[in-house]
Amino acid sequence: MSSTQEPDAVTPDARPTVLVVDDKENMLKLFARILGDAYAVTTAPDGARALGLLSTRAFDVVVTDIQMPGADGFTVLREVKQRAPDTEVVLVTAYASVPKAVEAIKQGAYDYLSKPFDPDEVALVVARALERRRQRRDAAGLQARVARMPDFHGLRGTSPALRKTHALLAQVAARDLTVVLTGETGTGKELAARALHRESPRRDRPFVAVNCGALPADLVESELFGHAKGAFTGATGAKAGLFEEAHGGTLFLDEVGDLPLPVQVKLNRALQEKEVRRVGTTTPVTVDVRVVAATHRDLATEVAQGRFREDLYYRLDGVTVRMPPLRERREDIPLLAMHFLATARRPELEGFTPEALQALTAAPWPGNVRQLQNAVARAVAVATGPRITPEDLPPESGPVRPAATPGALPTEALAKRPYREAVDQVRDAVSRDYLTALMQEFSGNVTHAAERAGMERESLHRLLKRYGVRTEDFKRGESS
Repeated sequence: MSSTQEPDAVTPDARPTVLVVDDKENMLKLFARILGDAYAVTTAPDGARALGLLSTRAFDVVVTDIQMPGADGFTVLREVKQRAPDTEVVLVTAYASVPKAVEAIKQGAYDYLSKPFDPDEVALVVARALERRRQRRDAAGLQARVARMPDFHGLRGTSPALRKTHALLAQVAARDLTVVLTGETGTGKELAARALHRESPRRDRPFVAVNCGALPADLVESELFGHAKGAFTGATGAKAGLFEEAHGGTLFLDEVGDLPLPVQVKLNRALQEKEVRRVGTTTPVTVDVRVVAATHRDLATEVAQGRFREDLYYRLDGVTVRMPPLRERREDIPLLAMHFLATARRPELEGFTPEALQALTAAPWPGNVRQLQNAVARAVAVATGPRITPEDLPPESGPVRPAATPGALPTEALAKRPYREAVDQVRDAVSRDYLTALMQEFSGNVTHAAERAGMERESLHRLLKRYGVRTEDFKRGESS
């Protein structure tokens, strides 16, 4: 056996492990030279020797030739998948055996390399295989992580951004101050308002919520402050307003920035005097209410442009809590997706494929957690297999993709090409997608991207140039 690392040696090497199996010594040396800098490479001269190694050691990736005497590549593939299903297998084949390699992929192989191959192609395929293994392992551990996920009255997540928000809400809740919750739509502002109420001394009193933007302009004042009988057409009886309903508790004014200016005047007075006057009467009603307001608008800008009263702005601004958008807490996306899946009534669904989780994590989510929840609900409804796949996700939840590559062909057009030409076209498209995703994740930083891809920086530069992926297109500040 020829090996860059003795199989029984004790080593602190933390690099990913790759087993290369080939009956030709020159091929073993070639793979060891290509992969040896980034990976701990072990080589085996035949399938039988490889099976012996597999019985005593675990490998991250196995690269094996198909045509070998004795135990061939298919035998190695079957044994790997039986003993270590998470280990990825890459087949190496001559051109005439490409159909066999395609069949091997159906049996669980990750990909194949067709001789003759480019050294950079080898590095790229192995890097993609390792990334897929990492995704599989991450997916397998999601259930336990979901069970341990912090839940602050419905605000779930482990990201530093959300933990900071949890801590601030818990700190503010006990103090009877007006709170303004800011953030984009779908970030959980009402959940935060309810959390403030439940953590406060007012928890046993009413929590009343109203969306100010959804109220008709001519009824806003009546809804908030109430009205007397006969105050206007249709007022057939006296009615208490939301301030009175929330007496002793918390009034949540969602989208407070949408209130008409005349109502803002009366809201400011109610907060200052701690009393309201019903429409159609001059008799004040004392109210003891903690107000929590929320808005997706920049209220300071609204004040400057005359759309929000300055006195009310300062009256409300006791404490401001910003709810982080989902793009600032991407590590929470897989956990939230699994949580939403667990609440769905499809117990036969085991989870998400690694590709689906990757698509969810990379998506822009302008609608934040609410949009993610709806996307998972839609995927649960249409999924036909045991796991949710990218095809089950709504198109709008997919990651932002670059424009179509010139020359790329739809499936029906591929079928009209010679086999080798069609396969090369698909392989090029996949490689380009991988490199694009890599640049997106690391914002065009080739050094960090090369570390993730498990290849030399120069090799990654050559691949980027070959596939026309420009690093400058992904620099932060230009596209975000």
